[in-house]
Amino acid sequence: MTTREVTIQKAETYFDDGTFLKDLSRLVAVETESQNPDQRDELYRYLIEEITPLLTAMDFQTEIFVNPDPSGGPLLIGERIESPQFETILTYGHGDVIRSQTDQWRTGLHPFSVVVEGERIYGRGTADNKCQHLINLAALSCLIQARGNLGFNVKIVIETSEETGSAGLADFFKSHKDRLKADVLIASDGPRLKPDTPTLFMGSRGAINFDLEVNLRESANHSGNWGGLLADPAIILAHALATITDARGQIKIEAWRPTSLTPEIRKALKGLPVGGGPTIDEDWGELDLDPAERAFGWNSFAILAMKSGIPEAPVNAISGHATAHCQLRFVVGTDVDQILPALRKHLDENRFANVDITPGDDALFNATRLDPDHPWVQFVANSITKTSGKIPHLLPNLAGSLPNDTFSDILKLPTVWVPHSYAGCSQHAPDEHILKSISRDGLKNMAGLFWDISEKSHTKT
Repeated sequence: MTTREVTIQKAETYFDDGTFLKDLSRLVAVETESQNPDQRDELYRYLIEEITPLLTAMDFQTEIFVNPDPSGGPLLIGERIESPQFETILTYGHGDVIRSQTDQWRTGLHPFSVVVEGERIYGRGTADNKCQHLINLAALSCLIQARGNLGFNVKIVIETSEETGSAGLADFFKSHKDRLKADVLIASDGPRLKPDTPTLFMGSRGAINFDLEVNLRESANHSGNWGGLLADPAIILAHALATITDARGQIKIEAWRPTSLTPEIRKALKGLPVGGGPTIDEDWGELDLDPAERAFGWNSFAILAMKSGIPEAPVNAISGHATAHCQLRFVVGTDVDQILPALRKHLDENRFANVDITPGDDALFNATRLDPDHPWVQFVANSITKTSGKIPHLLPNLAGSLPNDTFSDILKLPTVWVPHSYAGCSQHAPDEHILKSISRDGLKNMAGLFWDISEKSHTKT
């Protein structure tokens, strides 16, 4: 039996003997809600009491840092440097979770207690992202157990502010650029395209949030006395919003229509599955694109929330103001600095100068993308094919957004993400869960990948 097989076997045993579930249960039990200021101590506890011991057991040196942004949680750097001549892998995870929404979970479930029902493992942070970085750390441990060393260097960053837009991460990377120097990022987040087939993605769509507001007067006025005499801000806002897309959601602002869906990208996206959650509306989105091209190769505009008056208790009055919280998800090739100026110009040209634009407090994620033919992508894909017997789905970029730009633009790294979840995991919703099959498969794939990296002699020249 080769050491590669031994490494993978150790990963299987880690899952099968219940150790994986025990470790995951401890991580999930730490209530790391970064959106809840009252849980700030839990962010530190996660790094100090859970992540540090896992890394120390593998002879990593660790250090915890205060976030340079006062609104952000602490960050951890771990390092195992076996030789300055070896290539260095950087990996990443986030220990914070979205709000628990405890009262919305199904009876018998609790966000901070792992519950197993059949194929599903429930708990807040199982899919996003505690399970995912636990799998990668466990796979590294299996390699060390099997061969006594890694055969390459590893650096790891665990942040605790991803669910609030990775506050401070960019500044932290700029300040620690030399310390975080590496050759590639290999990390895990997001979902597979299909539960039974591994996925690799090499970037993500960007995201920018903003409010559109119409403020006409300070107070509401009786609709009987003033209806037909006072302009209605909700009607004005609705018509303004209707100019941004047509009735099927096709973007009408030229600067928001990307030019980066090249023949090469379309070829890479061809045949990739999309879905796994709600039924896709075939008559929605850009008319001449297939679902994969719409999700991964194009921009999408969404109205996330709207309000005028008091929706939960309406009265017979014309409100004085109306607001809509909006979002543009955008791909590489969209000039991020021109997104809001282009919107301003568009609204003015359509006689909606009285619609104000306010940038959101949410952090801006820039769009990133790596060529699927990049040597590191092909190396990871070939390794996972060897272990799983399946050719992975290759995505130039994820449809969602994550702080990939901090790795690609600040640290100048090629980025390869290997997700260990699936689209139906209820991420950011009640009843969040992972699947046993994907978790076990992910452990095997990562153990095999790390073995292959050690064998490839990634030695600096």
